[in-house]
Amino acid sequence: MQKTEAAAALGAASDSAQPAVPATAAAEAEAGSGDALLRSASVSSAAARLSACCHGGAKMAVLAYSLGKREINQYFNIKNAKLLASAAVILLTVFHTASRHYGGSDTCDWLLSSGRFLGDNVWQPNGCMLHKYKSNEAKVCLGEKRIAFVGDSRVRQLFYSFVKTINPEVKEDGIKHENIPFVNDEITVDFLWYAEVNNSLKEQLMSWAEGSTPMPHVIILGAATWSIKLHNGNNEALVQYKANLTAISDTLDKLTEHSEVYWVLQDPVYEQLLSDSRKMITNEQINLYNEAAVSTLSNSKKKVKFLEASRQAAMETISQSVDGLHLPESTRDVGAMVLMNSMCNKILKPIDGSCCQNAPPLSIIQKLAAVLFLVSIIGLLILSYSRQHKSKPITDVESLEEKKPAIAAGHLNPKGPLLAIFKMSLIMLYFYLCDRADIFMKEQKFYTHSTFFIPLIYIFVLGIFYNDNSRETKLLNREQTDEWKGWMQLVILIYHISGASAFIPVYMHVRVLVAAYLFQTGYGHFSFFWLKGDFGLYRVCQVLFRLNFLVVVLCLVMDRPYQFYYFVPLVTYWFVVIYATMALWPQILHKKANGSAFWNLALLLKLLGLLLFICFFAFSQELFEGVFSLWPISKLFELQGNIQEWWFRWKLDRFAVINGMLFAFIYLLLQKCQVLSESKGEPLFSTKVSNCLLFVSVVAFMTYSIWASGCRNKSECNEMHPYISVVQILAFILIRNIPGYARSLYSSFFAWFGKISLELFICQYHIWLAADTKGILVLIPGNPTLNIIVSTFIFVCVAHEISQITNDLALVAIPKESGPLLKRLLGAGVFLVLVLILSHKE
Repeated sequence: MQKTEAAAALGAASDSAQPAVPATAAAEAEAGSGDALLRSASVSSAAARLSACCHGGAKMAVLAYSLGKREINQYFNIKNAKLLASAAVILLTVFHTASRHYGGSDTCDWLLSSGRFLGDNVWQPNGCMLHKYKSNEAKVCLGEKRIAFVGDSRVRQLFYSFVKTINPEVKEDGIKHENIPFVNDEITVDFLWYAEVNNSLKEQLMSWAEGSTPMPHVIILGAATWSIKLHNGNNEALVQYKANLTAISDTLDKLTEHSEVYWVLQDPVYEQLLSDSRKMITNEQINLYNEAAVSTLSNSKKKVKFLEASRQAAMETISQSVDGLHLPESTRDVGAMVLMNSMCNKILKPIDGSCCQNAPPLSIIQKLAAVLFLVSIIGLLILSYSRQHKSKPITDVESLEEKKPAIAAGHLNPKGPLLAIFKMSLIMLYFYLCDRADIFMKEQKFYTHSTFFIPLIYIFVLGIFYNDNSRETKLLNREQTDEWKGWMQLVILIYHISGASAFIPVYMHVRVLVAAYLFQTGYGHFSFFWLKGDFGLYRVCQVLFRLNFLVVVLCLVMDRPYQFYYFVPLVTYWFVVIYATMALWPQILHKKANGSAFWNLALLLKLLGLLLFICFFAFSQELFEGVFSLWPISKLFELQGNIQEWWFRWKLDRFAVINGMLFAFIYLLLQKCQVLSESKGEPLFSTKVSNCLLFVSVVAFMTYSIWASGCRNKSECNEMHPYISVVQILAFILIRNIPGYARSLYSSFFAWFGKISLELFICQYHIWLAADTKGILVLIPGNPTLNIIVSTFIFVCVAHEISQITNDLALVAIPKESGPLLKRLLGAGVFLVLVLILSHKE
C-alpha cells in the first residue's frame, strides 16, 4: 500500500492517537496551531476561489475578502483569545470574591430569601443549587430529631408538605384548628395550632425555653392572617401584633441558642378568589404585617431565620389557589424543600445541594497535588533566576563584542516543562475555584426544547458557514474525522448544559454519539497497528499519557475517583484491549496478509475471539464485577464504592469498538482491491451502487431516529442500543462519504473543536458545568445568556491550552529511548501506588 494510503487510513485515529500519529506533515503542523479555525480562508483557498471567478470584479472582491480576513486574524487569534480569557477570569474572580466579602456570602440566606421558578414548578434559589430530598435521605438527616411547626392553616400546609418528604404516603386528614402529631421511626414532627401571636403562643415558647417541655431541634412558626381577619384589618391590630412579637422576641432569641428557629413570612393572597369573610386579608395588609415581623425580630444577633422563598414562589402561583388564601401544592412544596435544604445540606452534603454548604476541607490527595504544583513553581523561579545570571552577556576584552553562552548539544531545557506545569497549576486553581470553593455561584439545569435545539441549530449554521476544501478525499480522512469529533462534542456539550437527558429521544441519539467515539477508537487504533505494526512501549505510553494526563491531575486536584470521568477509563480500557488483540500471537499485519486470504481469515478469527470475549463478560455480570472489584483495579473502576457505573458504561457500548475495527479491516481490504473510487469529485462506488447504498443509508438513518424518538423507557431502549447503534453510525459514514463532493469539503469550524474534543469533554465537568456536572457555573449573575457566552469562551480557551500543555509534556514525559522511558514508568507507577494507598486510607 502507498504511504499516502496508509496516512489516509491513520487519519481517522481518535483523540488518543492524534499526537502520536500525525497523518501528514501538514496535519501535524496544523495540530500544533491554535489558529486553525480563524485561518480557514488561507492563501491557497483564496487563490482557488480567485481562479474560479468569471470576471475581474468578482476576483477583486474575493481577494479583498481574503486579505481583510487575514488582517483580522492577526489580532483575533487563539493567543489573544487566551489573554482575554485570562483577564476575564481575574476580573470575575476579584468581583465574586469582593461580592461575597462585602455583599454577604451566606448561601443559606440566598436559599431562604430569594429565587425564581425555572418552569414546571422547579425552584431556583439565587446563586446556589436546591437538592431534591428523597425519603431515605430525609430520614438519615432528621433521625432522632424533634421538629415543631407552629401557626395557622398555611403553616399546617407547610407541615404536611414537609412530612410527605419523609413519608410520601401521609394523608392530609388531621382535624382542623387542632394539633397534629407525626412520628416516623425516631423522627417527631408536630403541628401546633396557634393562629395568632398572643399569650398562648408566648407560654408555649417559654415552656420550651425553660425546659418544662422537651425543646424541639427545629421550630418553624408564623401567623398573621387570623389577626387581620378577626380585627377587620384595623391599625390597632397591627400595633398589637407588633407588641406581641416584641414580647416573644427574647424567648425566641433564647431558643435559637439550642434550636434552629424559622419565622415564615406571610404569603400573598389572590384577592379575587377570597370569600366575603376573608376580603379584609389584602396583600397590602400582609405586607404591613411582614414588615412588622422583620423589623421586630431582626435584632442585632440575627439568629431567627426568615423563610421568604416560599412567599416569592407564591407570588407567581397564588392565582392557582383554590380559595385565594391557601397555596397550591407545588408552591408549598418549594417551602418544604427549602427548609429541608437549610436543615440537611450541611449534614448530608449533597453535591447538587450547594446552598448552606461550606467548601469541603482539603483531602490528603489534594494537599499532595498542591505541594507538587508549588514545588514546580519554585523550581521554575529558581531556574529562571539562575539562568538569568548565567546567561548574562560576557564581553570579549579583545573584540569588545558580546558573546552568548554556549548550549550543550542535546541538553534538555527544563524550563519548558516547568513552565507548562506552572500554567497547569494556574488552570487547576481555576478549576478548584469554580467547583470546590465558595466563590462562584451555581445553578441547576432545567430542560426545555428551546434550550437544546436553538443552540444546536446555531452551531450547525456556523459549522456549515466555515467550510474548506479537504487536502484528501479518502473515506474518513483526518480532516473529516476531526470534523466528526468536533460536531459530536459540541452536541454533547449542549446536551449536558441543557439537561437534555430528561428527554429520552435526545438521550438515545447522544448515546449513539458516544458509541461513535468508541467506533472511531476501534477504527483508528486498528488501522495504525494493522498498517504500521508498531507495538512498542513508546507508542503505548504516548496514547495512555494523552488520554489520562488531564484526568489524573483532576483526580488529585478535585478529589474525584478515576471512574468519575467515565469516558476516559472507557477508551483507555478499549485501547488496551485493541492493543492486546493485535499484539498477541499470532501478530497479523497488513504486510503479512497482503495477497494471502489465509491471514485475512486468521485476523477475522481473532476478531471473532474478541467478540466472544465481550459476549462472555456481558452475560457474566458476577465474573465481571469479581474481576474489576480486585484491589488496586477496583480503585480505578469503582464509583461510590461499587462497580455498577462501570458495568453500565461498559455494557452499553460493548460492541462499538469491535464494529470500528471490523469496518477498518473491510475498508482497507476494499481499498487494496481497488473497489473504491476515492478521487476528488467521484462517488465512492459506481454510480448505481452508490445511489443504492445512499438510499439505504438515508432510510436506515431515519429509521433509527424514528425508533429513538418513540422511546419511552430508558432501560428498555438501552438494552437494544448496543445492537443497533452501529446502524446509524454506518449510515452516517456512507452518507458523508459516498458523494464525491461531500468528501471534498469539511467544516473547519467543527474540525478545530475536534482537535480538542477530549479536553472539552473532560473540562466541562468543572469549569462550564458545576457541582460535578449536576448544575451550571454562574460567572455572570442575573443574565443567563451572557453567562453562557462568557463561561463558554473561557472554557474553550482553557481546553485548548490544556491540549497544548499535554502535548508539550508528552514530549518530555515519554522519551523514545527505552532506558529513560522505563525509569519514568517506574516512577509513575510508584507515585500512582502511593496515591491509591492514600486514597484507600481516606
